Amino acid sequence: VQLVESGGGSVQAGGSLRLSCVASGFTFSDFCMGWFRQAPGKEREGVVTINSSGRTSYRNSVKGRFTISRDNAKNTLYLQMNSLKPEDTAMYYCAADRFCYSDYEGASEYDYSGQGTQVTVSS
Repeated sequence: VQLVESGGGSVQAGGSLRLSCVASGFTFSDFCMGWFRQAPGKEREGVVTINSSGRTSYRNSVKGRFTISRDNAKNTLYLQMNSLKPEDTAMYYCAADRFCYSDYEGASEYDYSGQGTQVTVSS
């Protein structure tokens, strides 16, 4: 299993970024996918998940600002992040698991994750 994230960067508060995660080594369409993040000195936290049927679960603090999507034909997961806030600053990781957890928190426990992409939001 390989997950490769891209799209991170530095933006001002209110800006947008789109993260991508290209997956390989497994049947992407069969897996639950998600994003988790980890800020310096803090524990990792699940941000959002999407199951094979497209059902999503979002962390309350990102609802209405972040949108997860998947393109099974391209084996790619996306995270569109709008209205970014300084508290969104973290390393963002793409994650995958054959078995879905009950909600977004599960993303931080998925079996597989990528190397991460840094998102920095300045005020």
